[in-house]
Parts: sequence; structure tokens; C-alpha cells
Amino acid sequence: MGRLDGKVVFITGVARGQGRSHAVRMAEEGADIIGIDICANIEPLPYDLATEQDLDDTRVMIEAAGGKSFLRKADVRDRAGVAEAVADGVAHFGRLDAVVANAGVISVAATALDIPADEWKVVTDVCYGGVVNTVRAAVPHIRAGGRGGSVILVSSVGGVAPIPTTAHYTAAKHAVVGLMRNLAVELGPESIRVNTVNPSTVDSPMVQNPWAWKVFMPHLENPTAEDAAKPDGPHQPLNALPTPFIDPVDVSNAVLFLASDEARFITGVALPVDAGWLLKK
Repeated sequence: MGRLDGKVVFITGVARGQGRSHAVRMAEEGADIIGIDICANIEPLPYDLATEQDLDDTRVMIEAAGGKSFLRKADVRDRAGVAEAVADGVAHFGRLDAVVANAGVISVAATALDIPADEWKVVTDVCYGGVVNTVRAAVPHIRAGGRGGSVILVSSVGGVAPIPTTAHYTAAKHAVVGLMRNLAVELGPESIRVNTVNPSTVDSPMVQNPWAWKVFMPHLENPTAEDAAKPDGPHQPLNALPTPFIDPVDVSNAVLFLASDEARFITGVALPVDAGWLLKK
């Protein structure tokens, strides 16, 4: 018997990385998945985003895990597009029990006054505006079920502590935590719980790409994933535990817990999944 048997979950950024991991892990525990991903690059972000093939691969993985899926291309910045995708998914499955607002991006590493305006806008529009659009599209369907439910917003350690040279990302992730706290109070009387998960560096395509390797290891001419994972690399010293990265499934296990009835009295919490990153701040 699965921990999410009979439940339907909506996940953004589902085509790869954390979003795919959340979808597969929740499908393993009995959930059916409604999911969206932009499946295209966004200018001026300096790395590639997911593709339509990634979305198709996620569909196959969900089904292999025992779940059913309703996946669609959509941009979280497009409120109408998100709402349409959720409504069509709910019409397909007949209900919605939880939402995971996961989609996020990052860009240039620079001081707050030096981040280009177009990059500031893209990062905040996706990382905060996209979360707002997701919540506004999904919660009415959870509410309509009259069974309560769970809203899980993927923030970051940058949502509760500063990360220098990422002011646009950090500001957006702080805003997500503030939104969560307000929603937890507003939706609590309907037994709809609202929490964030706050990971540190996750081993995902957002940090495993040539642009990010060069940002973290500018002293190397051609840094690689292997360089990033070394004990003397840039990431392991940030954590209290001896690991350079959090695995996506570690975040997914926290998301699964918050979506399950095991967390039925947990709301308004910013849950670190950070290998002790915040302890060293």
C-alpha cells in the first residue's frame, strides 16, 4: 500500500531534475501526476533547460513507477496556460490533492546592483511569479475536493539565508517562504497544509552544466562535474555533512512526506534538506 494511493499531484518543472524526481517518487507511492514544463530555453539564461524528449522520458518513468500521468508543455510565467493545464489534468483524473511548485531557474553570479535587468526579471518571474501562478491555478481544485490537501513550494536555503551574488534568486526564494506562511494561515481552516522545502545545492542540471562549473571553479580552464564533486571542490565545504550535493531523491522524500497523511498536522514550515548548509552560515 502506497503512502499516496488514490491521490493526484500537480508538479511544475516536471521534465527533469528535481521535478522529475518528485514525480517518479510520488508515483512509486501510488500518486497520479499532472505535470508541466516549458521544454524550451529562456533568454538570457546561460544554460539549457528541459526538452520535449525530457518530458516524454519523465512520462515513461512515471508509468514504470506504477503511476499515470497527464503531462503538458507550459510556462509557469503564463498564468492562463498554467490554469488551463491544471484544469485539463483535473478533468482527466477527477481530483487534485497536492501541488508541488517546483520550477526554478538561476542566472549570472553578480552583486545585486550588477545583475542585468533582464536576468533579474526572468529569475524572479519564474522563481516567485511562477509559484504564485501555480498556487492560484491549483488550490481552487484542491479546495473543491473538500478533503483538505497539501501545497509544497520548493524554495531554497537561499529562501532563509543570503547567498552572495544571487540576489535575484535569493529574493525570489525568500518571497516564496513568505507566501507559504501567509497561505498556511489562510488555508489552514480548510485542512490545506502549506510548507516549503529548502534544499542546498542539488545534483541537478541547474548546477551541473558548463556555465555553473565555471562560476564555481573559475580557476580551472575547463571544469567538469567530476571537479565539482571532489572533496576539495567548491560545494562540499559548504555543507556540515561530507557530501558536495544533495541528491534529487533526498528532496523528493521530503516532498513525499509533506504530501502524505504522515504530515497531516505540519503546516507553515520551511524544511531544510541541506546537509547542514545552514548550520555553517
